[in-house]
Amino acid sequence: MMLWHDAQGSGPDLVLLHGWGMNAAVWEPLLPRLQQDFRVTRVELPGHGASPLVSGGLPDWAEACLAIAPAQAVWLGWSLGGQVALQAALLQPQRISQLALVTATPSFVQRDDWPSAMPAAVFGQFAAALGSDPAATLRRFLGLQVKGGEDARGLLRRLSAALEERPAAQLAGLEAGLKILLDQDLRSRLGDLQVASHWLFGSRDTLVPAEVASVLPSLLPAARVSLLSGAGHAPFLSHPEECLAWLGTSGE
Repeated sequence: MMLWHDAQGSGPDLVLLHGWGMNAAVWEPLLPRLQQDFRVTRVELPGHGASPLVSGGLPDWAEACLAIAPAQAVWLGWSLGGQVALQAALLQPQRISQLALVTATPSFVQRDDWPSAMPAAVFGQFAAALGSDPAATLRRFLGLQVKGGEDARGLLRRLSAALEERPAAQLAGLEAGLKILLDQDLRSRLGDLQVASHWLFGSRDTLVPAEVASVLPSLLPAARVSLLSGAGHAPFLSHPEECLAWLGTSGE
């Protein structure tokens, strides 16, 4: 079965991949502007929104997205969606013209040589709680995403509203997504990346620390890295104008 996807607008192709637990509705505030410059294809990750679950790990999720994405598109991935986009570019670089990665990281959890991340125990706690109360676990994760950013309460309301607009994520999809966040470490693969990449980080992000912006160039010298002051983990919602400018839209 194909993943849910929707294409609107005209111009060069742009693929949007949301983060863990979310769905395509999270992009709604940006769509009117994006569709002025791009043919926008929103994709819902496996087991999220209206998409069926895809068995396997990150490469399988990336292959499922590649199967329905237009060729030679810019892929904009947020958080987990950024890691899926990065994996897709490693698998089939000829299919992707550029990566635009928003608060994404090659490793979401701390490693012995990677302190700029969340402790693995935090993700383990989310995974342990998910089976008993998925809704409460998702709310806690949303709270972590907005923590530290400007207008955290307003941002939390917008994220929560987006969740209500589309079908709820499957428990198995949430579990598989958390396992990807916990297990995947793509740092050693960055040297193989053949696609131009532009990374955007938030200075107040508590999920993907801003320090990643300073250490990423040592792993991927060709990367373009931007740090948005005052932004948390969802800068495209808290700072939409700055994010649109970062992406290169033409404006109103």
